[in-house]
Amino acid sequence: MRILFVAAPLQGHLLPLVPLAAACRDAGHDVILASGGFPTDVMGLRTADIGAGFNLARSAIRVALRHPGIARAEMSGTAGQAMVGELFGRANLVLVEPLEALASRERPDLIVFEPLAEAGAVVAGRLSIPSVLQENTLWPATELFKGVTGSSVLAKFDIPNPELTIAVTPASLRGGPLPGAVPMRPVPFSGGGSIPDWLLTPGDRPRVLVSRSTLKGPNDGDPMPAVIAAATSVDAEFVLVRPAKATGLPANVRAVDRIPLDRALPHAAAFIHHSGAGSVLGGLVAGVPQLTTPGAGDRRYNARMLADRGAGFAVDAKAIGAADLTRLLTDESLRAAAQEVAIEIAEMPPPSEVVPELEKLVRG
Repeated sequence: MRILFVAAPLQGHLLPLVPLAAACRDAGHDVILASGGFPTDVMGLRTADIGAGFNLARSAIRVALRHPGIARAEMSGTAGQAMVGELFGRANLVLVEPLEALASRERPDLIVFEPLAEAGAVVAGRLSIPSVLQENTLWPATELFKGVTGSSVLAKFDIPNPELTIAVTPASLRGGPLPGAVPMRPVPFSGGGSIPDWLLTPGDRPRVLVSRSTLKGPNDGDPMPAVIAAATSVDAEFVLVRPAKATGLPANVRAVDRIPLDRALPHAAAFIHHSGAGSVLGGLVAGVPQLTTPGAGDRRYNARMLADRGAGFAVDAKAIGAADLTRLLTDESLRAAAQEVAIEIAEMPPPSEVVPELEKLVRG
């Protein structure tokens, strides 16, 4: 079976698809990743860059000019699917043609796409082949699909519904399973790379990993400046991952370049980040409490979902203080809830057990 995986050319969208793609490859299928901005390591999978014309910032400006009220709400994380639908509806326009050209050459039997890469659904419909929607955010994949396909710019396209939807959000996080979806364990993947040996064992003091978004933009919720300012008042080791500032740091703050967070988190005491879906799920897989910063897009929604489950709490990026860092490390209810979700995730089917569901779509 030949399978084409499609993601918007953004690493936060692409990386969650890699574990299932690798599981399909390991099961003997011919797999190709169609996206852009690939990291150095994608588990050895074959790739095709379809993102040459993709410019999210340009699309955002055009949508904001047409829908200023929705754009303002998006910056505070209160726009729901309204802005993301219009934004990625427009952004997907430039992916359809190169993806269709790729599919015409590769002749896939199946297309798997993420909720903001509806070009995959468009091309699957044109080729009359089945498609699969794989969730990669905490927002229900089916809601995002409706938001993008219902956008004004995609209204002219005939976009069939996927034959199968895969859900990765733990049921206890969203209050129940996603109706009609096949559950799959979220497998954190940060794009590979090397990691210092000292991050692979617990430190002498509680270690807190601090990360930020891979996307720069307004209200991106970078927690690092506030953490640096408050760190000297807390008996812990803080590790900044890809910081904008790596000099003049306090004695208990260290900086590292990009690392595979999925390998470092199991040895950490806590995790601070910008509320990205991949970061939230990565922290939950590791069973560590999280301090997140609400912000634009889906980040306020993600932060609230995590807090409602009791596995973390949210503080505005500029307001993080020593009391928040201390709570993160000493509130045992946060750790207990995080570990409960980690157990729940471990009991979800791994990607290898979902591969047969994809095979059924082609073989009948």
